Amino acid sequence: MSTELQPIKPKGFWNRPEGLTGGLFMAAILLGGGYLFYKALPTLINLAQNTLYLAGLLAALAGVVYMVLDPKMRNLVWYMYKSVMRWITGLFVQLDPIGILKSYIEDLKNNLGSMNEQISKLKGQMYKLSEMIRQNQREIQTNLGIASKAKETGKDAIMVLKARKAGRLQESNMKLDDLYKRMEVLYRVLTKMYETSEIMLEDLQDQVVVKEQEYKAIKASHSAIRSAMSILSGNNDKKYMYDMALEAMAEDVGQKVGEMERFMDMSKGFMDSIDLQNGVFEEEGLQMLEKWEKEGVSFLLGKEKSSIISKAENPKEILDLNTPIRIPTKESRGGNQYDSFFDS
Repeated sequence: MSTELQPIKPKGFWNRPEGLTGGLFMAAILLGGGYLFYKALPTLINLAQNTLYLAGLLAALAGVVYMVLDPKMRNLVWYMYKSVMRWITGLFVQLDPIGILKSYIEDLKNNLGSMNEQISKLKGQMYKLSEMIRQNQREIQTNLGIASKAKETGKDAIMVLKARKAGRLQESNMKLDDLYKRMEVLYRVLTKMYETSEIMLEDLQDQVVVKEQEYKAIKASHSAIRSAMSILSGNNDKKYMYDMALEAMAEDVGQKVGEMERFMDMSKGFMDSIDLQNGVFEEEGLQMLEKWEKEGVSFLLGKEKSSIISKAENPKEILDLNTPIRIPTKESRGGNQYDSFFDS
C-alpha cells in the first residue's frame, strides 16, 4: 500500500468530461468519413483519370500528409478539435473551473458546520463515557472492599457475589476503555480535519478572488487566431495552460472535500451505533473506524494521519477535551497552499 500521495496532475483530454464527447465525435467522423470515401471511390477513380483533377487530388493528399507529419500543424488541429469538443460539452456540463471552485466553497462551508456539530456531539459522548468508566472503577473498588471484608468474616456467599460483580465491571471497563480510545481517534481526526478544512476554505476563497480576475483578463485577451499563432510558433496557449492549473486545483479540492464527507458519514454511523445509556455499541461501527485507520494516507491529513492515531493510542498523550481548535495564521503555515499550482 502506498504511503505517499502523488501530486495532482492535470487530467488528459480523454479523462475529462469533453473526452467522452470527443470520443463519440471521433468515432462518428471515422465512420462517416469511411462511408463517404467508400461511396465516393468510383467518382475519385474517374477524376484521377483526368490529369488536371489528378493534380488537384494529389495536392489535397499532400496537404493531408503535411498536416499529419508536421508536429506544429498536428498540434494546431488537435487543439482546435479539443476546443470545439470542450465548447459542445460545456453546453450540458459545468466545465468552468472557477464556477466549480465556487461550488466547492459552498460545500466546504456546509460541511464545516456539520463537522462542528459532530465534534460537539462526540465530545459530549466522551465526557459521559469517561464518567461511566470512573463510576465503574469506584464500584469495582467498593465491591472488592466488601468482598475482602466478607472473606474475613466468613461470609463466602457475599464474597463470591461481590467478587463476581467486580469482575463483570472490570470486563465492562476494558470494553469501554477500548471504545474511548477509538472515540479519541475519531475526535482527534475530526478536529484536525476541521482545522485543515478551515485553512483550505480560507486559501480557496482568497485564491478564487484573485484567479477569477486573472482568468477574466486572460479570456478577454484570448482569441482563436492568437492561440493558433502561439501553437504554430511552438508555445503553449496561455488560456489552455491556465485552465489546466485551475482544473488541477479543483481536482485537489474535490478529493479533499470528498474524503471529508466520507469520513463524516463514517463517523456519524459510528456514533449512532453507540448506546452509552446501556453501555453497548455495535461492532460494525468500530470496524468501520478501524478499517479507515488502516487505509493508508489521507488527502486532507497527509502524513499526519499516522501521527494522530499514534497519539490516541499512546497513554502518555493525554487528550484535553477543553482545548479549543486553533487555526494557524497564514504567515505561520507558509502562505496559500494553492500558489504552487500556478508556478510557471
